Amino acid sequence: MVGVIPRLLRGPLRAIFTQAALLRSAPSALRHLTRSSVMKSERRPDHLERTADVVRQEVVSAAKVCGVASESPSVKRLRLLIADKDFSFKAGQWVDFFIPGVSVVGGFSICSSPRLLEQERMIELAVKHTNHPPALWIHNQCTLDSEVAVRVGGEFFFDPQPADASRNLVLIAGGVGINPLLSILRHAADLLRERASRGRGYEMGTVRLLYSAKDTSELLFKKNILDLVNEFPEKIACSLHVTKQTTQITADLRPYITEGRITQKEIRDHISKETLFYICGPPPMTDFFSTELESSHVPREHICFEKWW
Repeated sequence: MVGVIPRLLRGPLRAIFTQAALLRSAPSALRHLTRSSVMKSERRPDHLERTADVVRQEVVSAAKVCGVASESPSVKRLRLLIADKDFSFKAGQWVDFFIPGVSVVGGFSICSSPRLLEQERMIELAVKHTNHPPALWIHNQCTLDSEVAVRVGGEFFFDPQPADASRNLVLIAGGVGINPLLSILRHAADLLRERASRGRGYEMGTVRLLYSAKDTSELLFKKNILDLVNEFPEKIACSLHVTKQTTQITADLRPYITEGRITQKEIRDHISKETLFYICGPPPMTDFFSTELESSHVPREHICFEKWW
């Protein structure tokens, strides 16, 4: 089925919606095209190629940039106002990111919670600077009121229902892989607030974030994470790792910082039958920890991972 192009769209964005609708209408052709393209080329596959078999929503929504900020020396944070009222997502999912005038489609994890979308019709993304055309556009050309289009996809998410059994979460992040895990962490905090204020809803277990980056300047969303730790000291904890720190660590961060990589022992210390593990980072990292958990007899259905290049 070809998606409907909203009447309000004109010019470049209308072309973007036509492109998205055509891709959505012929997934088998897309899979054939992208696989053959990879076989004929040694270049790194792009987002659409890597995710050709992944389920996407029907809704392609126009969006307007309503906030742009530097989250770190190499990462820009965007806030997007979503036009389509039927647009929704689950904590941990990503968006196809369509840019007028840019032929390559981006793929970026949402780092905000579903509650922000419900209340303010906004989502947040954090994009690392690379030579990939969508990332370059975000870092070099994107401004307030820039118009784009987005579509939700992904099978990496945390979306418990009120009657589901309580679960603990261990979130393992490397670099910009924090994005979907921050969405999950924020969603868990929203569930904790709902339970505390209304006495009903999903009963959230504990959440532990293990997050590694090169240095403290590249630990994204530090303040947001520590605010949640302080708001829910009995439920949310974090361990922040730096692997190449060359400057002095500030006093406010020191209690949470470990110099060195996340270790196998740290992971094993949190294994239980009630715990779900979510891993997102570079492929070698996600492969290592998912294999390590399987060898420690964690059921495969309790291990969720997302690889970002």
